[in-house]
Amino acid sequence: MSGSEEAGGKVMASRVSIWESLKGCGIFHKEIEKEELRQKILMPQYLREAMHRAARNKDLTAEAAGTNGVVGDEEPMVAPDAPLVVFVNSKSGGRHGPELKERLHELMSEEQVFDLQTVQPPDFVNYGLACLEQMAAHGDTCAKDTREKLRIVVAGGDGTVGWVLGSLRELYERKREPVPPTGIIPLGTGNDLSRTFGWGGSFPFAWRSAVKRLLYKAVIAPICRLDSWSIEVVMPEGELTDRPHALKSKDKEMDVEGELPEKVSCYGAVFYNYFSIGMDAQVAHGFHHLRNEKPYLAQGPVSNKLIYAGYSCTQGWFCTPCVATPNLRGLKNILRLYIKRVNCSEWEIVPIPSGVRSLVCLNLYNYGSGRHPWGDLKPDYLEKRGFVEAHADDGLLEIFGLKEGWHASFVMAEFIKAKHIAQAAAIKLEIRGSQWNRAYLQIDGEPWRQPLKNEYSTFVEIKKVPYHSLMLNGE
Repeated sequence: MSGSEEAGGKVMASRVSIWESLKGCGIFHKEIEKEELRQKILMPQYLREAMHRAARNKDLTAEAAGTNGVVGDEEPMVAPDAPLVVFVNSKSGGRHGPELKERLHELMSEEQVFDLQTVQPPDFVNYGLACLEQMAAHGDTCAKDTREKLRIVVAGGDGTVGWVLGSLRELYERKREPVPPTGIIPLGTGNDLSRTFGWGGSFPFAWRSAVKRLLYKAVIAPICRLDSWSIEVVMPEGELTDRPHALKSKDKEMDVEGELPEKVSCYGAVFYNYFSIGMDAQVAHGFHHLRNEKPYLAQGPVSNKLIYAGYSCTQGWFCTPCVATPNLRGLKNILRLYIKRVNCSEWEIVPIPSGVRSLVCLNLYNYGSGRHPWGDLKPDYLEKRGFVEAHADDGLLEIFGLKEGWHASFVMAEFIKAKHIAQAAAIKLEIRGSQWNRAYLQIDGEPWRQPLKNEYSTFVEIKKVPYHSLMLNGE
């Protein structure tokens, strides 16, 4: 790439958030009238009240009868074109969360807006959706059509979106399809899921008018697919004291070829964006603890990013050559990486380049607030390395490395690309303590401290979930 092309790319990268916010204002889009929008998304009153009551009270018994789509002597009820349910994380986006909830109440109805502080996604799936299904089973054709046409919008960050997708995933497991597709109103810090599927990287400036346009976009948006990945951690028996909410204790499934004690502990989760191990996870771990201890410091995406950047400078990432502390050395000292390629059943060991201090397994095109560390690779380079063009539904994870902080900074500024390591359909990591007594891992920005032992290894296996999450394409 020429110098002028690189400079142009940097300017565009620095302006992307402003452009996304301007697009979100609705300036470049035809305005839709409030009543027209309501006709397309508003459920009949008896349905939305029954659904909301069941989810809020976690009780299906009151909604068992159904009405056959007729209330009193009225004409038969008809399902809207695209009935919407919106989840709002009122703690996301600083002051915008509560204000957004009020705006959504104006545009649709209170019964179709769920505050995640009150009704959690599993409650909606187990009771709200089940209520519509139960009414449909009793002959209510309006409930049946509404359930089949339903679409979800999540107002929150990547973590909130992942929480909702994980709850909807249970519909596949219980044979309760169709699974509603999901759109996004970005309220988080990174918003990489939102960026990947065309919903923007930040909450719009003129947000009151933009919210109406985003709801209409959810009505007309085509459906696309997103890979999801399961992770299993098998370790010598013990507790992970600060594990993220998504990482839960489970029965061991992994076939381990290595040294493990007789008694082990096993944890599992599902992620959508990335898994990483190393210094970036350590910085994220420290940032999360700092934010929890001093929540007044983190009042929005900008302050979060400033705190994160400042904290990374205190963790030794930028001065590794000047110190000899074992926990600041490259990952190859403690880590073995195995992969399975597409249509291959055998594990293949892949060397980790020296100096790599963070190993990232990326599912999306976007990472770290809209950066592209894997890059847009040219066809001849792809062919030379045996890679294929990366997509969010290609059944592959892109594995790359970050070295010291300066290298990571240049990668995130898109001056250079990350250290390409492999593309894989499945991944296994063997972590051995040696002089390290802990490592730091994270999934989708949720970090934890992983204890390590000298005499036994800890194993991590990542494999694709057999069904896709359905997303609404906001482009």
